[in-house]
Amino acid sequence: MHQLFRRKSLAALLRESETGERRLKRALGAFDVVMLGIGAIIGAGIFASIGTAVAGDALRPGAGPGIVLSFVLTAVACAFCGLCYAEFASTVPISGSAYTYSYATLGELVAWIIGWDLIIEYAVGNVAVAIAWAAYFHQLCAGIGLEIPAWLAVDFRSAHQAAEAAAETAGAVEPSLALAREAFATAPSVLGTPIIFNALAVGVVMLVTGLLILGAKESARVNAIMVAVKLAVLAFFLYSGLRFVEPDNWTPFLPNGFRGVWVGASLVFFAYIGFDAVSTAAEECRRPARDLPIGILGSLVVCTLIYIAVAVVLTGMVPWHQLGVADPLAAAFAYVGADTSAGIVAVGAVFSMSAVLLVFQYGQPRIFFAMSRDGLLPPYFARVHPRFRTPHVTTLWTGIAVAAVAAVANIDEIVELTNIGTLFAFALVAIGVVVLRHREPARPRTFRTPLVPLIPLLGVGSCLYLMLGLPWVTWARFGGWLVLGIAIYFSYGYRKSRLRSG
Repeated sequence: MHQLFRRKSLAALLRESETGERRLKRALGAFDVVMLGIGAIIGAGIFASIGTAVAGDALRPGAGPGIVLSFVLTAVACAFCGLCYAEFASTVPISGSAYTYSYATLGELVAWIIGWDLIIEYAVGNVAVAIAWAAYFHQLCAGIGLEIPAWLAVDFRSAHQAAEAAAETAGAVEPSLALAREAFATAPSVLGTPIIFNALAVGVVMLVTGLLILGAKESARVNAIMVAVKLAVLAFFLYSGLRFVEPDNWTPFLPNGFRGVWVGASLVFFAYIGFDAVSTAAEECRRPARDLPIGILGSLVVCTLIYIAVAVVLTGMVPWHQLGVADPLAAAFAYVGADTSAGIVAVGAVFSMSAVLLVFQYGQPRIFFAMSRDGLLPPYFARVHPRFRTPHVTTLWTGIAVAAVAAVANIDEIVELTNIGTLFAFALVAIGVVVLRHREPARPRTFRTPLVPLIPLLGVGSCLYLMLGLPWVTWARFGGWLVLGIAIYFSYGYRKSRLRSG
């Protein structure tokens, strides 16, 4: 048990990040970090999954106009955890995010578990973003007269379910399933089986992967451009949408009571995933102790204000029960007959989710890189490109894995699994702050979480509360994922750990 919970000293972590061939290039400033945070947060959550949270479905009650309260509830939980992340990021400015923090405070086994869990947040979360990006891009191309076959923009399972739904209702189908139904009807087949795979999602993931291999600074510049575009589009949505707001659409405000708000908060949490991805850039920041807290908390505050404003306008434009579509913001303009505005929003969604893809695809390889440098994964994954000074091996393989899953995965299941994995990681980080304060109270901290242990404990409680709003099947999948990860640790990481071998 002592071996399993051995901790890596902060001094050793800092020394290792600054020396040797496995160091990364420090090229990012505070502005770059804030833009990375906004780029990671604003994406598929506000452009896609908000629709299901508002309208609900057969398994979940919708929040209705009360989705505003869902965003507030989620923002409070993220704020508690964001304060904890900011303290760790300034104290342990090392690549690896929550994995590295856990290694320094809770021990190797917990570090492995959280590193394995972060795959759900970054890599699996990026699968959901890639799927949503493909749907918006297909719609955008159709709007300008460029026809892309539907069977290249959706997964087989969604297409099959849409075809069954259409058959049961004599051809009628929800608007959100129209693309999937078209894919099933028009796809070529081999031996009677339709050939359906999301080639658009695969293409954008590999394009982003290539950009990330070139360098962090180059990626940050592209991200800043995309962030500027999506903020402009959201400002356009708010300005143009206000003209179509009907106050009657806000009544009833809580059509399914507070349970709808609770379940909605568990779903829209996906819209906040990403502020912690900023911490993975620690080894590439010029002044990490200063820049990382600014990036984490600054991006969280900006995005919360934007989300609340968008939710108010969206639910005022369209009756809440008609928003259960894959592209609710664009669909809101289509509902009021503003087709040109709908097209502009679709363009913004494509840029927005491209930025999320970039930042998430930036974060996951650095988790693998840190785990490999510690010996918990093969040393092959800790290689750094001799020219670009980026972890090119883990970046490439992450891109291949995300693209492969995005070609066949269903977005609803992916979103729920991403949420529960991220909430679990947030809770462990909050616990880690309390543990490190107790073990090393004199350690210099550029940023200190206020009211410890109250704030971290509120963060843990908030995360558990949101996790309980997810279906039991999501818990079962998450448990299976953790069991698989522990099996891999004991078969390889436990034996090869550099900390245990000295």
